[in-house]
Amino acid sequence: MNTIVGTYECKVDAKGRVLLPAPLKKQLAASLQDGFVLKRSLFQPCLELYPMEEWNLMMQKINKLNRFVKKNNDFIRKFTAGVKVVEIDALGRLLVPKDLVNFASIAKDVVFSSAVNIVEIWDKDLYEQSIDDGVDFADLAEEVMGNINDENNGVS
Repeated sequence: MNTIVGTYECKVDAKGRVLLPAPLKKQLAASLQDGFVLKRSLFQPCLELYPMEEWNLMMQKINKLNRFVKKNNDFIRKFTAGVKVVEIDALGRLLVPKDLVNFASIAKDVVFSSAVNIVEIWDKDLYEQSIDDGVDFADLAEEVMGNINDENNGVS
């Protein structure tokens, strides 16, 4: 698993093309040849860009679900709704399909935000709203990460 780092702002053109910021393109260089999967986020009004290797790992997990259980089938359908295989063109641009542009309410300014092993693609205004959502981050950090210790040195 490759960890992706950074938050980058850029513009989308009228055709839905976004020029990948150079530092992000450099981090994704190993994945450029294999392509990417672009999908709707489950929890936020943004898109998720998976390097194909990461997508394949996710599909291995999903393929373990019993398809004879209705809620599993429902989950798979909703998880894969709107999924598109995309590539970065020779000029370093990503074409975001119109249905996904509409889902994420992408207008003009876009934010690429790293999310460990994938990249979230946001409309800039929605991204800023999600960051300033009134949730106390210190409380959230304690709740989510407070019981995780590094076994090597006992420091979180």
